[in-house]
Amino acid sequence: MSRMGCVDFTEASQLQDELQRLRQANKTSDVILFLEHPPVITIGIAGGEQNVIIPRDILAQEGIPISHTDRGGSVTYHGPGQLIVYPIIDLNSAGLNIHTFMLNLEEAIIRVLNDFSIAGHRNPQYPGVWVEQQKIGAIGVRVRHWITKHGVALNVNNDLKPFSYIHACGIEDKGVTSMRQLLGHEVDREDVIRSMIDHFSQVFDMSIIEQ
Repeated sequence: MSRMGCVDFTEASQLQDELQRLRQANKTSDVILFLEHPPVITIGIAGGEQNVIIPRDILAQEGIPISHTDRGGSVTYHGPGQLIVYPIIDLNSAGLNIHTFMLNLEEAIIRVLNDFSIAGHRNPQYPGVWVEQQKIGAIGVRVRHWITKHGVALNVNNDLKPFSYIHACGIEDKGVTSMRQLLGHEVDREDVIRSMIDHFSQVFDMSIIEQ
């Protein structure tokens, strides 16, 4: 695994492309990136700009660019205080199909939330992790030659206001929440990362070594 701090979304996407190529060529092992992004709205292959509900010039004033990406899913927001987890994993070597991989990502988030006394759950209609009717963990992936990229965005301490600028994940009738909002206090990011490492190791039955 690698902790990367705050990384521009485009830069992180390019890094994932390179790691995906190296993993396919068996020139690197599975890698999990832990990072966060500066403010950005991203649009996946299932979404369109109709789910961005305020004008681009207002977004520009807020310092929030729009980036189109090749992950699955529709529209979401990334920003400081959100924990991003990008696994670059060979599904064949791991003995996983895409469906099981997605379920494992959700399971890892649910277990992390449980460590902080938050009851997360799946919604059979929508990917990701929910607390009651509010999404707390978004999932969007891209698999090429059975190598994954993109992954998980868990709302930890991030500002939730920018989610009001979009129909998050293309859903108009659900809310968004964060660990900070639910617990009523700032959450230690390192505690969340340690919990995520533990549960990724268990759910994916893999050893995670910090590099």
